[in-house]
Amino acid sequence: MEKLWNANYLKVWTANFMIFFSFMLVTPLLPLYLSETYQADKDTIGFVLSGYTLTALLARPIAGYLVDSYSRRVVLLTCYFLFFAFFAGYLIAGTMTLFAIVRTMHGAPMGAVTVANSTCAIDVLHPTRRAEGIGYYGLSNNLATSIAPTVGLIIYDTIHNYNIIFILALLVAGIGCAVNATVHFPAKEIIPNKDPLSLDRFFLLKGWCEGIVVACVGLSYGVLANYLALYGKEELGMTAGTGAWFAILSGGLILSRLVGARTLRQGKVVENVSHGILISVFGFLLFALLKNPIGYYGAALIIGLGNGHIWPGMQTMFINLAPNNKRGTANSTLLTCWDVGMGLGVIFGGMAIHHLGYTAAFWFAFAVNASGVLFFFAHVRRHFLRNKLR
Repeated sequence: MEKLWNANYLKVWTANFMIFFSFMLVTPLLPLYLSETYQADKDTIGFVLSGYTLTALLARPIAGYLVDSYSRRVVLLTCYFLFFAFFAGYLIAGTMTLFAIVRTMHGAPMGAVTVANSTCAIDVLHPTRRAEGIGYYGLSNNLATSIAPTVGLIIYDTIHNYNIIFILALLVAGIGCAVNATVHFPAKEIIPNKDPLSLDRFFLLKGWCEGIVVACVGLSYGVLANYLALYGKEELGMTAGTGAWFAILSGGLILSRLVGARTLRQGKVVENVSHGILISVFGFLLFALLKNPIGYYGAALIIGLGNGHIWPGMQTMFINLAPNNKRGTANSTLLTCWDVGMGLGVIFGGMAIHHLGYTAAFWFAFAVNASGVLFFFAHVRRHFLRNKLR
């Protein structure tokens, strides 16, 4: 059997860990930073931080096109360097306006580098270990996302110095960029595409129905993740449960990726996603049904177990629907659909909470998730098996 953890895959895996560690080191602290440094109110904080999401969303399809059309090494290192360099902007921005500009612009290289790095990870994997490797690749995200916020909070509580946190993020991102510079990518023939620009160059049209399922999962998750802290505080009287919720979620994600790697290695991609969405939808049901710590924390574990199966399986499905010269487009389409779902979850979740309350918002999240599950079993499975290329 071909080696999974080859040197190049380990380097790209490590670089991805560095991306998410450096990013998540600062992200949870930015509301506090804006409030304490610039005396920004909640509306201003939301406005300043929302620009990042828009630029990341816009950058993903462009990054997919670039990584498919030009040297993947050049595109990856350019995007990674820009991602690294923008952390310096946090240190030199002396006003809230400049900080808002830096944060908004930082979303573009963040969105682009995640597409480029995941595409390059697929390139350095042997085809027989690709699905399994995609599953393990996601562990780098999960580990970084579970560790980095805690590290950032410890630094903040100990020395209360945001610049130290920004410098650490800059250094970690710089190390990741240096690691990626040593990766040996397989030779790739660049074939100029003389066809006129079309939507299919930026979005994998063949994966439209798979994208709907991803957006449904993202929307339902977006409702919970973005309003979790307020719900815990206002409805359950829990002021410090959010960190534990995400830690339990990360534990479920990691466990399910380790368990699911075997079925992915056996080529059971559809089965992996099927199991994941059935587990996950039960977690959203539990969260909506039980307004107590059992429902709160139990849902975190179940959703983590489910999503840990869904994500690598769905990414493999997108890759298998695309020709080799459109792997970047396939990855960007997957991530764009997730971003759209998350964004809609923030909007519709906020509207539902404002007009109808938390219970209605969480039942709405469950209904959207369940609709995605029904659509997957009614249509998406057959669509994938009928259209997959490998």
